[in-house]
Amino acid sequence: MADVILVLNAGSSSLKFGLYEIGDGDEPQARSKGQVEDIDEAPRLVVKDAAGATVADEPWPDGAAQPGASVSKLIAWIEGGLGTDTLVAAGHRIVHGGREFSAPCRLDDRTIEALEALTPLAPLHQPKSLAPVRALKRLRPDLPQFGCFDTAFHHRLEPPVSRYAIPRAWEERGVRRYGFHGLSYEHVAHRLDRMSPDLSAKRTVVAHLGNGASLCAMRHGRSVDTSMGFTALDGLMMGTRCGAIDPGVLLYLQRTGGLSVAEVERLLYRESGLLGVSGVSSDMQTLLQSGDPHAAEAVDLFVHMAVREIAAMAASLEGLECLVFTGGIGERSAEVRLRICDRLGWLGVRIDRAANLLNAERIQTSDSLSKILVIAADEEAAMVRRVRPLACR
Repeated sequence: MADVILVLNAGSSSLKFGLYEIGDGDEPQARSKGQVEDIDEAPRLVVKDAAGATVADEPWPDGAAQPGASVSKLIAWIEGGLGTDTLVAAGHRIVHGGREFSAPCRLDDRTIEALEALTPLAPLHQPKSLAPVRALKRLRPDLPQFGCFDTAFHHRLEPPVSRYAIPRAWEERGVRRYGFHGLSYEHVAHRLDRMSPDLSAKRTVVAHLGNGASLCAMRHGRSVDTSMGFTALDGLMMGTRCGAIDPGVLLYLQRTGGLSVAEVERLLYRESGLLGVSGVSSDMQTLLQSGDPHAAEAVDLFVHMAVREIAAMAASLEGLECLVFTGGIGERSAEVRLRICDRLGWLGVRIDRAANLLNAERIQTSDSLSKILVIAADEEAAMVRRVRPLACR
């Protein structure tokens, strides 16, 4: 018999999950990982065991696209395979924790209500994060649920890094730089420490590059600076999000273009980024394979913004000793990594082209002044490490 923790990571069109056995060892052991793909259109369950072998790959009926239905079916599937083992807790990735939530916490009616109030700060993500919490609360009211926050890793950012140059009264009302992708950065910090305490101590820039993208400057496992701010729009260009933009553009769109607040929000979150510039796709691999010149221009802008922001993070660190790529693009696109590193040569970054093509863990040359690593993102592992001590009290 074993105690098992379920961690859920809700995206815009998928629901990722991981099942972990918790015992006496240092690290919880992954039992299986998977996701419900394409929830809104044609839901499909794909699950792999700890060795990477596929244990489920099955379409789900249209009803699974209804709110809560995917969670209901997923829980039934999970519990059907537990045997004599016991599901003791569930952990959820919550994108925005605001000022109040700086560490994992129990998700009860009060905390759920408080987190829902933060929706204007993450309109694309917060409702998706909370939907599985509510569904599971209805289905298994006695199962303890815990929230893990993407903003928590950056919670100790202080002025001037955390501050905007606006009237102080707004800062006192919570308008500050929060930062995101914290669970991904927490996992990278954990991996660096496991690889070598000396590596963990280096001035490190982590590039989480994917449909959502950001950077984190870290040292000794702590966030020093990050490219995202008050919302998940700032910093790098993303799949459908614009990244850093002159705020005057937004005023122009409203005054001259006649766009409403809702229309501006949709443009910035869903119609910009790689998709908006290319007019082809939000998927990096599709753009790299496309012959459309607009696709090439979108990739060029993505690389340019990444290089510029990495240099800014290096300035906050007063040097660059380690560059880490993670996230879907960061882990799998050798072309994007090569283009970024080639433009950082002035910082002493030298990439080993052969190792890079193999997606090796270490891809720097022997004469590079900076380590260059590729570390797979694993937000689920970061969550279970946080939930385990709370569930075992």
